[in-house]
Amino acid sequence: MDITVVHHPFGVAEVTVGGRLNMVTAARMREAIEQAIDANHPNVAVDLSQVVFLDSSGLGALVAGLKAVRASGGDLRLVRPAEQAQLVLELTNMGSVLQSFDSVGAAFPHA
Repeated sequence: MDITVVHHPFGVAEVTVGGRLNMVTAARMREAIEQAIDANHPNVAVDLSQVVFLDSSGLGALVAGLKAVRASGGDLRLVRPAEQAQLVLELTNMGSVLQSFDSVGAAFPHA
């Protein structure tokens, strides 16, 4: 799994994930979100457009990230989830909790 983080103005971090977000890689996802919070970027946009596989552990990492950013006064929003990731969100009814947007700008208009 590849993770890149870009810091935008107004406390927004864009975390782009590529590959598999699963039991093996979930801890790295949680760490990337925690590092964004520590860098004073409590609003996190997670780009899932390059994720080829998302399992329950990966979903758990996203939910843990959501809790962490909300505890720091921010929010976590998904950007362009790939087809398989979108299917997992729909099947688990997490799409209403983890909101999806077409771009970072749409997820956080003030960024």
